[in-house]
Amino acid sequence: MADIEHLQIVKASAADVYFALTTARGLSEVWTNELTVHEQIGAVNEFQFGSNDLTKMQIVELNPGERIEWLCVESDPQWVGTSITFELEEKKGKTTVTFRHKDWKEVTDFYRFCNYNWAMFLYSLKLYCEEGQGMPYQRRKF
Repeated sequence: MADIEHLQIVKASAADVYFALTTARGLSEVWTNELTVHEQIGAVNEFQFGSNDLTKMQIVELNPGERIEWLCVESDPQWVGTSITFELEEKKGKTTVTFRHKDWKEVTDFYRFCNYNWAMFLYSLKLYCEEGQGMPYQRRKF
């Protein structure tokens, strides 16, 4: 099994980062603005990336200001069954976000592509929390 891991430091409270990662308003600025988001454990959030790319994430854990976990239930076959976690730790007005996309079956070109794009996701999260505007899928130029 392979995992993707990243760390991002955001000049914002853990509460603000948690809001960005758990609400339609936040995720529409950070990831994609074509989405359906619920804020309860067991619910399935839907994220659309163009007309043929739908990802569904079941919410496994919501620990306000500390931890979020999703389980991919529908997407590219390489994602289905993988889990995504965000661990938040606030110190001195900054929040460290430890991101993990776990349980990939193997390292593939798609894994490498996703690794890059998760880094862009975390950069978008930082922009949104620090400057008020992220870089969702619809605004990306790369």
